[in-house]
Amino acid sequence: MTITIKDSSEIEAMRKAGRLAAEVLDYIGPFVKPGVTTGELDRLCHEYMVQVQKTIPAPLNYAPPGYQPYPKSICTSVNHQVCHGIPGEKVLKNGDIVNLDITVIADGFHGDTSRMFAVGEASIAARRLCEITYECMWLGIEQVKPDATLGDIGHVIQRHAESHGFSVVREFCGHGIGRRFHEEPQILHYGRPGTGEKLRPGMIFTIEPMINAGRREIKELGDGWTIVTKDRSLSAQWEHTVLVTEAGFEVLTVSAGAPARPQLYTKAA
Repeated sequence: MTITIKDSSEIEAMRKAGRLAAEVLDYIGPFVKPGVTTGELDRLCHEYMVQVQKTIPAPLNYAPPGYQPYPKSICTSVNHQVCHGIPGEKVLKNGDIVNLDITVIADGFHGDTSRMFAVGEASIAARRLCEITYECMWLGIEQVKPDATLGDIGHVIQRHAESHGFSVVREFCGHGIGRRFHEEPQILHYGRPGTGEKLRPGMIFTIEPMINAGRREIKELGDGWTIVTKDRSLSAQWEHTVLVTEAGFEVLTVSAGAPARPQLYTKAA
């Protein structure tokens, strides 16, 4: 496993890219309401990235081995869609939940983050899933410090999700990030404490748990990208990009409109 340790100039570039990615989510939030199409959200984000920020939407035409080029600039995963939902003609309706996943390239570096949005008035069950998933992400982030392990991150996420009756998607995970969209290491959202790679200052990766209200099994749709829950239960995901510092961690994908760190779990970083 070859993990890239970022130097001070690369870290500064990643701070900028992360902030810009988060600011796209700040911008698009007010447009997420009943009656809008996911394609319109994609168009608005694309124009904001390209014309206002002067960034590059990393997903557009992204084609890892075995995949057709991704056709849009953001991912929009609605209700039982787990991840990689392709924006299009789908009209969002009151009560839907949707994950908007944003990755920008700024000065050659990638910033990657996602948030859940409730469309109009979501059900108590849907809001609870989104809240617990958000807590899962932050519990994982709070494990990040030198000499902690990847298994420490996955363990607390899995324990919290399953303690609330939810399940953790296994097939998709967080990842190292920098000049490339996906780098080592892979960040599993389940596991055993004390196992896996040890964390070192200068590592940068995403933590992005995908939590299902029902069973963890998933399937891929015919478009070759969209992943859904097999049992059609709701799924939620949140994502931050995180730097391992000498003292603990720094979240790079923060912005003025980013939701606050959950108070229940706040502790010194």
